[in-house]
Amino acid sequence: MIGQDAACCPGLSAAPLDADRAADLAKVFKALGDPVRLRLMSMIASRGEGGEVCVCELTPAFELSQPTISHHLKLLRQAGLIGCERRGTWVYYWVLPGVLDELAAFLTTAQPAGAPA
Repeated sequence: MIGQDAACCPGLSAAPLDADRAADLAKVFKALGDPVRLRLMSMIASRGEGGEVCVCELTPAFELSQPTISHHLKLLRQAGLIGCERRGTWVYYWVLPGVLDELAAFLTTAQPAGAPA
């Protein structure tokens, strides 16, 4: 699952995935496969390392109800991509440390020596 040490989990081209790893990654990619969730993830990630964003800043960017936005954010949390914390009436979201790096490493393939980039 996302959040594991990258050394224990080879990239896509390094070795075939076992069934458990494939199921875990499928949840992550399914969560990111929706345009609204992909935009939400981008808005949260664009705050940079350690940055966070209030749901009150996310909702106006969409022509969707607040409960619908909350549902999409819940799916991103369940996929292990973001964390959150309630502060008073607002909830703040951030990208979990290392998650995007792990996804990038998983999708990166090694280039053979001398091959064009």
